[in-house]
Amino acid sequence: MTHDLAIIIVSTNEARWLTPCLSTIFAQAGNIGIDVVIADNESTDGTAGLVERDFQKARVVSCQNRGFSHANNRGLLTTDARYVLFLNPDTEILEGTFEDLVRAMDERPEVGLAGVCQLTADGALFPTVRRFPNALRLLGDALGAERLPRRPRWLGERELDLALYDQELSCDWTSGSFLFARREALESAGYLDERFFIYSEETDLCLRIKRSGWDVRHLPTMTILHHAEKAGISPKMTAQDAFTRIQYMKKHFSPVHRAVYRAILGLRYAARAVPLGPRGGERSAAARAALRVLCRLDEPPFGPPPQLALAPREVPPPLPELRSVTSARG
Repeated sequence: MTHDLAIIIVSTNEARWLTPCLSTIFAQAGNIGIDVVIADNESTDGTAGLVERDFQKARVVSCQNRGFSHANNRGLLTTDARYVLFLNPDTEILEGTFEDLVRAMDERPEVGLAGVCQLTADGALFPTVRRFPNALRLLGDALGAERLPRRPRWLGERELDLALYDQELSCDWTSGSFLFARREALESAGYLDERFFIYSEETDLCLRIKRSGWDVRHLPTMTILHHAEKAGISPKMTAQDAFTRIQYMKKHFSPVHRAVYRAILGLRYAARAVPLGPRGGERSAAARAALRVLCRLDEPPFGPPPQLALAPREVPPPLPELRSVTSARG
């Protein structure tokens, strides 16, 4: 049976979040066939037992903990759906149905990947529409330019005009907590690059999808809740973010550009290492951890990236003919 949608959720000891996540997924499915896959990353908190006991319509794929990208790919390899959603476990579906989202994508055959509206735990709209990173945008971020009332939109990665989020928008990339991808786009661009243990994998995927001739879009068809701040400010994860930014630059930019980018990134974290304001001590510790990785004083937080992985294709095949929901379901 070919499903309309596969939903892949990576759990690394995330059992506490899975009950609200899975409950809202099945409640908001609509009249389509969905295949819900939990990629269990060697959890020790009873993730597999919880899913098998309480959510028998979902299934568990066990895998070694080699990172977020690796686990998503392992889940993806077990599916046959026309669309694939890579979804964080700490999310809940608030508005809209997956049937609506599949229909919206079927009506837009040029769109290879889409994101939706995301709210934080306090109800604020989270800016998920992004521009690809480069040295100039990083400089704008380091100087705080993206928060200036009249700053140029290109001087920063994030789209902070939240009034735009209630309309459809083309974008460079969108948040990895909700990546709704067309199967044909993944096959033409390649799967998640497992050399990115966690972070920057979504930026890399969106870049490859766009280079393969597809559009990336923000669709306000659905709204989700994302508990993004649940872990607070983590020195380890801040250092990982810094490391993967350099990984991304090495993969896609010239030596000169990435050297400039690394220098600006170092200046940004050096400024943040000064403990100012509320939670200044936490931010300072996180910035110092990032600086140590950037200066190669510490190893990458999750170890050196693998040399071999499910790598992206170098030359994508021609775009295939697309099917509608009606033709796919008969």
